[in-house]
Amino acid sequence: MIEFLNTYIVPFGFKLVLAIVILIVGFALAKGLSKALGKSNALSKADPNAQNLIVNLVKTAIRVLTILTAVMVLGVPQSSVIAVLGSCGLAIGLALQGGLSNIAAGLVIMICKPFHVGDFIISGDISGVVQEIGLFYTKILTADNLLQTVPNSTLSGATTTNLSAEEIRRVDFDLNVNYNTDIELARKVLLAVAQSNDLVLKDPESQVFIHQHGTSALGVKLRIWVKSSDYWTVYFDMWEDVKKAFDKFGIQIPYQHINVIVDKNEEE
Repeated sequence: MIEFLNTYIVPFGFKLVLAIVILIVGFALAKGLSKALGKSNALSKADPNAQNLIVNLVKTAIRVLTILTAVMVLGVPQSSVIAVLGSCGLAIGLALQGGLSNIAAGLVIMICKPFHVGDFIISGDISGVVQEIGLFYTKILTADNLLQTVPNSTLSGATTTNLSAEEIRRVDFDLNVNYNTDIELARKVLLAVAQSNDLVLKDPESQVFIHQHGTSALGVKLRIWVKSSDYWTVYFDMWEDVKKAFDKFGIQIPYQHINVIVDKNEEE
């Protein structure tokens, strides 16, 4: 029994303890190095998307090397480790095709930079501010303060509108007025409403023009320009201000109504 313990158990126990120590130290090193790398001056000037990608890659690489080292310390032949890794890699690759496509899409987003952290984007039914771009998923905070985790392949494979890419945006208002409305009066009133709003830009100039002859109304379009950050504030304010101005100058907005005529002779 003593010979068995000295020959097999003690050496294996020593190797097992050493492997555990290697795992603990290696994972701690991966965590600490990734944090230090994220705060380093070398990455401080890089794009936030690239910073996150590099930190995750370094952390993953150190953990993989740590696991391989611990396995070899236990006495597993290197050829066997390579064979198992190859088989596992093939199986994982087939099982995680979606995950690999997300990684590839994440790299495309990092390189092409269609949007950055902090941008407000719209992609299909998804809209909100980009919080984080990871290897597999992108986190988006919606306007009603919900955090959505979206696969990178979904964003990469769809048309994405970046509302924060430009400093200014155009706001369009489609309005209806009666056919007997004085067009010049309506134009002056709408331009005056736009000019009275301090958030509306003077350059480019606001525009008002007739864009449709409807069945029961004349279509008038108002176009104004605002800073991207002021878009929704101006959008809601203008609808209210236009209604008040139309009421003040007697400009009627047509609406559907039903006239009911009662024939008293038929009732009798």
